[in-house]
Amino acid sequence: MDLYGRMVAAGEWRDYQISMERNEARFAAFRRAADRPEVTVVKRPSLLRKQGQYALIGEHGQILKRGNDLQALLVPVERRLVKLVQA
Repeated sequence: MDLYGRMVAAGEWRDYQISMERNEARFAAFRRAADRPEVTVVKRPSLLRKQGQYALIGEHGQILKRGNDLQALLVPVERRLVKLVQA
C-alpha cells in the first residue's frame, strides 16, 4: 500500500482493486478506473515451494517476475517510480 500511495502521489495510478479468492489474493493498480490493470500482484500460497508464492503481472497478462520476497518482486515498479521522480 505504501508503493500504491507513492504512485498515486506521482500521478501514475488512480484506482485499485483487491480480490480475495480461495486459492489466491490479487492487488491490481489502474491508471484510470476504466482501463485494464497496469500492474497486478498475485499471491498463491500453494506455489510457495515451487515458483514462489508472489507473481508480478503486467498490463497485458505477462508474468514479469516471480518469487517469495514481496519487496524484491516490486523492484521493477519501484524503479519506474524513481524514473518518474527524476524526470
